[in-house]
Amino acid sequence: MTQTTILTNAVLVLPAETLLGTIVLCDGAIAEVQPGRSRAAGAVDLDGDTLMPGVVDVHTDNLERQVQPRSMARWPSRSAMVAHDAQCAAAGVTTVLDALCLGDLGFDKDRIQTFRDGVTDLDALNGTGLLKADHFLHLRCEVPAVDVLTLLEPVADHKLVRMISLMDHSPGVGQYADLDHYRKLRRKDGHDDAAIDRRIREMQAHREKWRTPNRTALLDRVRGLPIVLASHDDRTAEEIAENLADGIRISEFPVTMEAAQAAKQAGMRVIAGAPNIVRGGSHSGNVAARDLLAAGAVDAFASDYVPTSLVEAAFRCADDIPLPAAVAMVSDHPAQMAGLPDRGRLQAGMRADLARIRVHEGLPVVRQVWRAGERVI
Repeated sequence: MTQTTILTNAVLVLPAETLLGTIVLCDGAIAEVQPGRSRAAGAVDLDGDTLMPGVVDVHTDNLERQVQPRSMARWPSRSAMVAHDAQCAAAGVTTVLDALCLGDLGFDKDRIQTFRDGVTDLDALNGTGLLKADHFLHLRCEVPAVDVLTLLEPVADHKLVRMISLMDHSPGVGQYADLDHYRKLRRKDGHDDAAIDRRIREMQAHREKWRTPNRTALLDRVRGLPIVLASHDDRTAEEIAENLADGIRISEFPVTMEAAQAAKQAGMRVIAGAPNIVRGGSHSGNVAARDLLAAGAVDAFASDYVPTSLVEAAFRCADDIPLPAAVAMVSDHPAQMAGLPDRGRLQAGMRADLARIRVHEGLPVVRQVWRAGERVI
């Protein structure tokens, strides 16, 4: 049976323009995009609100925050997954790549359980109709970790894996190049200086021993699979060159302008954190995403740790670039990066993933969300 929905009197964010018009949804896809108001019986009047493509989030750690809402309180994993899904959908995110960590560097042992439970829960819930957003997996591989290859092997061929990022959170490189900053973070976690210094030495020794062989073995294992490869927290042009030589075409959250510009010059695509835009800068002292935008050194935004940041970041960026270009950075561009070309644009033939937005005193508020033509929020 054909199911048709007509949404009218909305500002449609199309690929190259905004248009006050009407959109017709039929059997999960966009059938028509029309200028003006529809007079068809049953057409839903959106009161002049903005209608944009559903957001595609290629990297969110939000599940971890639902699993561990407080440092000493672990939440049941299936319940956490459902809560995470609802939060993503309510933020206008219709496609989400759940970023799960593989590999223990000594301070985040619970992340391994979150990874295992997350895969199990998605397998159990996927296809049940209970999830509001479309979920895939993004495997964050901690390359210097002794256990990373063992953890990767059972899921490398999983049908939901769309992206793998190569990370290195060893002290002294990347995100943690500043050892004083690293020590400060670990003190906040309750570790004393002696334990921190001992662990720094151990982790640096592990990196020296395992980083290169693990990286080589990981790349060999996934070569030929329909998986997108990304690097994580790039700091230097030399790191970009190594990644490019290894077939990596996405730089995720580069921490310096040098790395982001080197990636763009090499033809790679760059992902920055949407919270960086909303907060007005990096929470850890790295390059400001607004500066990357001004330099033309970013292609897409990911929520990282706040799903609601994506819609807000797009509307904030519309102060500097046209709204369709800003919205594409949280919809079309990440969809293309993740190998999901059937979504991310308000265009006939595309999946009917939509978010209705009203701007209230400068804040874009998600009012309704449709996934594959079905209203989920």
